[in-house]
Order: sequence, then C-alpha cells, then structure tokens
Amino acid sequence: HRHVGELAAKPFYEEGLGLRRKLLGDEHPAVAASVNILEVLYNSQGRYGEAEPLYEEALALRRKLLGDDHPDVASSLNNLALLYNSQGRYGEAEALYLQAIDILHDRLGDNHPTTNTVISNFYYFIEDVLAAGGQSELSDHPSTQKMLEIAQSESEESEP
Repeated sequence: HRHVGELAAKPFYEEGLGLRRKLLGDEHPAVAASVNILEVLYNSQGRYGEAEPLYEEALALRRKLLGDDHPDVASSLNNLALLYNSQGRYGEAEALYLQAIDILHDRLGDNHPTTNTVISNFYYFIEDVLAAGGQSELSDHPSTQKMLEIAQSESEESEP
C-alpha cells in the first residue's frame, strides 16, 4: 500500500519542486528541501538513476548555501551514501559516510541523535558490505576498520 501512496504523491512532489524553483530560484534552501524529498521517494522506489542526480543536486546546493561543514550537508552525504550502498558502490559510500560522521562529530558532538543515526547507518552499511563480500572495496581508514571489527565479532557471536 505504501508504494501506491508514493506513486500517487510523486506528481505533487515534482510540481512542488517546480513551483519552488520558479518562485524562489534554483539556489534556495526550500528548493534543496524539495529536491531531498523527491530523491528519497525515487530511492524508496528503486529508481536509482533518477534519484542520484537529485541527491547530487541537493548536496551541491546545501554546500553552496550552508557551507561544507553544516549538518544538513552531512545529511545529504548520508543520503547519497545510502543510495551508493544500495547500488553496491561501497568505496564511494564509505567515503561519504566518513565525511558525514566527521562533520556531525565536529558540529553536533558524539551524543547527538543525528550523529548516532549516521553512525548506525554506517554500521549497517558495513554489515551489508560483509554480507556481499565487498570488504576489498573499503579503505584502511581507522573508523572503517574499527567498525569492520565490531561487525565481524558480532556476526561471529550470533552464529550457533
């Protein structure tokens, strides 16, 4: 049922984005927010080819409007990393997760809910990589290696 609702909502989201662009211009935070909604919708429908340019546009807009170290930029990095993970583009996803975590750690701190959400997403990403046998695509970044160790040890503990 959710999929039907998403399909029905799509024209409204697209129309809303078009209106915001027309009224506010392409470089307005409300346009970035509308792009973000549409990208999440496309991704949830598995329409990755349509979602990716929107993710990239939202990231570029947020960087330009808010600066490279804004938490909303980290949110866009996280969203693009989720997309890359779903496409098996593990090396690219890892780099984006690490950037997002660095921004959130510096701006919001380790105990902020948004920081914790992105760290959790990174952990689930690592689990996906392990399940797919894609470890060779990951870097030797200390945060990645630590998360790999945690995920592997938890995986071993859960085996009978």
